[in-house]
Amino acid sequence: MAAIHRYVGTSDSSARADHLLDRILEAAEGFALFPEKGHVPKELETLGIREYRQVVADPYRLSYRVLAERVYIDVIADGRRDMQALLERRLLGE
Repeated sequence: MAAIHRYVGTSDSSARADHLLDRILEAAEGFALFPEKGHVPKELETLGIREYRQVVADPYRLSYRVLAERVYIDVIADGRRDMQALLERRLLGE
């Protein structure tokens, strides 16, 4: 999240970076009450993988898993990227 904040702060503005960080944190904080609130990423669902979920803090996507009543955020990425390749590489090690 720090790298995203720095990037947006230098490429746009610090106010935009702060606002985006607030939205990402708000999305993540929602897991405390509703850990299953996200949906399965379509890129993984087409592969038959349903253990990951995601929520959007536009344009960023937070991909996560719920294991033993804990939420593990695996990826925070700009949703405008090639998410199929990114999720396969980061989550599946391909």
